[in-house]
Amino acid sequence: MFPEYRDLITQLKTTDRHFVSVFDKHNELDQQIKNMESHIELGTPHEIEVLKKKKLALKDELYDILRKAEAGA
Repeated sequence: MFPEYRDLITQLKTTDRHFVSVFDKHNELDQQIKNMESHIELGTPHEIEVLKKKKLALKDELYDILRKAEAGA
């Protein structure tokens, strides 16, 4: 995710608690979605769709944080 921001992500993961929280929530949702789609965890198509929308919102938030951090650097 966001390979063009790899170095900035590494930096923010050590300096920005909010970024780490959002980043971790995004990754947790990603794994949960994969598990549901692989039938490792139970989930209806509707539940998976809701989780995908939450994950996308978190990704948008991460992108906003990265853009602001880049502009401030």
